[in-house]
Amino acid sequence: MTDFGLPLEGITVLDFSQFLAGPVAALRLADLGARVIKIERPGTGDLGRKLAFAGRMAGDDSMSFHAMNRNKESVTADLKDPEDLAFVRGLVREADVLIQNFRPGVMERIGLDFASATELNPTLVYGSVSGYGDHGPLKDRPGQDLLAQAVSGIPWLNGSADDPPVPIGLAIADHLASCHLAQGITALLVRRFRDGRGGLVQTSLLESLLDLQFELLTTRLNDPTVTVRRKGPRSAHAFLSAPYGIYPTSDGWLAIAMNPVPTIGKLLGIPELVEMTDPATWWERQREIEDLLSERLAARTRDEWLAVLDPADVWCAPVLTQEELLGHEGFRAIAMTQELTRDGLRLTTTRSPIRLDGRRLLSDRPAPRLGEHNHALREPGKEVTA
Repeated sequence: MTDFGLPLEGITVLDFSQFLAGPVAALRLADLGARVIKIERPGTGDLGRKLAFAGRMAGDDSMSFHAMNRNKESVTADLKDPEDLAFVRGLVREADVLIQNFRPGVMERIGLDFASATELNPTLVYGSVSGYGDHGPLKDRPGQDLLAQAVSGIPWLNGSADDPPVPIGLAIADHLASCHLAQGITALLVRRFRDGRGGLVQTSLLESLLDLQFELLTTRLNDPTVTVRRKGPRSAHAFLSAPYGIYPTSDGWLAIAMNPVPTIGKLLGIPELVEMTDPATWWERQREIEDLLSERLAARTRDEWLAVLDPADVWCAPVLTQEELLGHEGFRAIAMTQELTRDGLRLTTTRSPIRLDGRRLLSDRPAPRLGEHNHALREPGKEVTA
């Protein structure tokens, strides 16, 4: 990156987590220069090794495991075995960060909860991510993305009034929680460098999804009349007026964001919209506006309409299919991919979305095989820290 290297070089992270939120938080730290050591159970390892996104595997591990565990090391340990537990406790004594995402009570039973771990290492930064926090009636429920979305109310924000609840089709709770956990860990590392204190960072899938809704929740908490009322099939937001939505063209779809309705009407040749100069009508006649836009936009191709709207600085964009995205010049220009090789298998995956000092964060180190670093880490006299 610079003459000084990556900002977290010299930091060692023990990653006890599995599936997505914890491992991706650790990945974010690894991409910033930290050494990340996965602590995995013998035989099976991180259950994410076999939980295959779209059913796709790459060698012995799922493609998603490769994506979220690149740039790490792996050591196996049976935490119920006294000898293995003693070895892991030795790693904890020398580490800078510990990440775990077990259900409440699991790390306490092992003797590696925050209080126990900081007795071993008072300057340790301890990161914990759960499904719903450590207290309350939800704390013991399975901490899984769809389930957290369901509890958070997010599915009621998507789709139209005629649709059932529509969840977001990606693990958004896990990804958001990983960002919050990594941010909190980094903040406590800064504090530790300043005054030598370790500390505890906690977040959950539910808290992350509630934070995502800060606009809605703040408005509702201060005005009880605000409630979710989904609109027609073209609307893209329950709380924004027309023309905010996605519309069909003759060969694809077009997204139109916040724009004055008369301006859109003039550009598209819809006189009924030109006359709607009062913004209140954009709410009151939203379904009518969307129907007029849909009928007009369906008459020409997406690119023909973009050629009309873009020069007028209308906030709009093509709705790309996955194939169109991957072939788009904008995708190539942002260079979000990198190549990894493990055991002769070549895999393309994403890179960190962060750029530091004008440089992209790239690493060609693949996800580790299960227990790949057992010998190096268990070898007597071997240094544990990077």
